[in-house]
Amino acid sequence: MLVEPRSGLLAAWGNALLAGLVSPDEAALAIVGVDAVHRVDGLPGEAGPVGLTLALGRLRGLGATGFRVALPVPGHPLGLSGPPDFNARALEAEEAVVAYGVPYGMVPEVTEAGPAGDLHVEVVWRVLPVREAPPADVPSLGEAERELAEALRDATAVLSRLDVAGSGPVAEAAMDAYRARAERGRDVLAPGYPPRAVRVLEMAQRVGLLVSVAYENGHGGAVSASEIAARGEALRPVERVARRAQVAAYNAYVEGGEVRR
Repeated sequence: MLVEPRSGLLAAWGNALLAGLVSPDEAALAIVGVDAVHRVDGLPGEAGPVGLTLALGRLRGLGATGFRVALPVPGHPLGLSGPPDFNARALEAEEAVVAYGVPYGMVPEVTEAGPAGDLHVEVVWRVLPVREAPPADVPSLGEAERELAEALRDATAVLSRLDVAGSGPVAEAAMDAYRARAERGRDVLAPGYPPRAVRVLEMAQRVGLLVSVAYENGHGGAVSASEIAARGEALRPVERVARRAQVAAYNAYVEGGEVRR
């Protein structure tokens, strides 16, 4: 969770574009990020895949007034509203973008080629019909912030108890990456998002980092199968809270009515 999901980038910068805060080229560049190329397939009126700038313009022309994020995992359809076909594809990708104002959503299909360290990544966003209904289990920013404060305490306590909180090269590298990212600037969301959304997203990423350290930093003090299982049981609700908060932050535009100018 140190890296923004592609759906988060598309929704955030798409919202900034709709608000007139960035140009189409700026939005497309930020959404593509380190990937090689993004295309959008299945847009009404288009016979095949098109580029991001054209796709975002077409969605705006069709009536899109905002974009929100879904980050579902098995057993937790976070941000989804149906129908079943869209939900199934989003669950497989573990992310999706849903437009407001038009009944369409987009699910990324990622293709990678090349050796490790030099991957060529292409993304095709599949446009599918969605049900215009409230998304599942998305909290308000205030609710997400309160939950995160508790989750951060819980995650720290679990890691300390399991002897994985701050030891080992993996944990140190993860913390260094987090600090370096924070030092590059506070603009973790697209221009115009309220400060509270930025704060919630940063806290969610910090909680996500601690969860990742717990899962990836060996077995630490959990030397038995039962203790390893207990670690997973303790961290699953913490990870769930962090994902809910991510979605709340990215969706602050549509939930709040507009990006602040």
